[in-house]
Amino acid sequence: MKQVINDESQFVVELLTMLRRERFSPVAWARFLKRSWARITTLVSVLALAILMICFMLEGPGSTLRLLPGFLFCVAWQQGDLFWHLGLNRHAKTGALLPAVGLATTCTWLRALAASFLLGRLLAGIGTPGWLALSVFLAGVATDIIDGPIARHTDTQSKLGQIGDGETDFCLYLAISIILIQNGALPVWLGLLMLLRFCVPLLAALASYFLFAHPLRFGSTVWGKCAGLAQCLYFLVLLAPLQFAFIVQPVQFPLLLVTLFLLIAAPVAQARAL
Repeated sequence: MKQVINDESQFVVELLTMLRRERFSPVAWARFLKRSWARITTLVSVLALAILMICFMLEGPGSTLRLLPGFLFCVAWQQGDLFWHLGLNRHAKTGALLPAVGLATTCTWLRALAASFLLGRLLAGIGTPGWLALSVFLAGVATDIIDGPIARHTDTQSKLGQIGDGETDFCLYLAISIILIQNGALPVWLGLLMLLRFCVPLLAALASYFLFAHPLRFGSTVWGKCAGLAQCLYFLVLLAPLQFAFIVQPVQFPLLLVTLFLLIAAPVAQARAL
């Protein structure tokens, strides 16, 4: 981790040297951000290729070719989304433009890659077994856990990271919800209810922008964090292998009740905070 941060610091120094040489002109800023975006895109492309190669070896050429169009579309969309929002790569507190798309935001976009893989399988009509969904979900949860502390440790908390975090969480939970519904582990009504946790703030923000021309500011609340944790744990219980049935079955229904309560309480607390 320390080596990665040092490499990123060296990258930032090189970029700032280039900016100073070009007197911080708008053209220099554009080149500067595009170079940072290209760096992440290269990493994501290499990982996407590795995922396709693993699928080829495990599932054969037929499934891989079916996966290819949807997966590549989702990856291209995620990188395009990053490019379109580079102007939001500003410090969350000061508003200053950050020198690079940092390690924390890179972790967020790796979670987006995991979501793209699952969404690509859904678009291709390829079934996703529970063990694979669990593995991808755990990888996504891991990046979700570490991106916040990394951003605070490196002082790179950004508006870009905040938006990307919400978008990737929505895509990942959307994919997992549909897979659980397909596998018969989650009722449709419950899956839709859980997705409202992400859809309601999005719809509220869109309505605020387009109907009232006023940006709606969202902030995290204790209730919201608890709801997210409960939902994550409930999905992990549903995805748990049969070998752990004696552990997860006794807690499944109580955890569902707690999750439903928090999913209702969280938006109420958010509305009161606004």
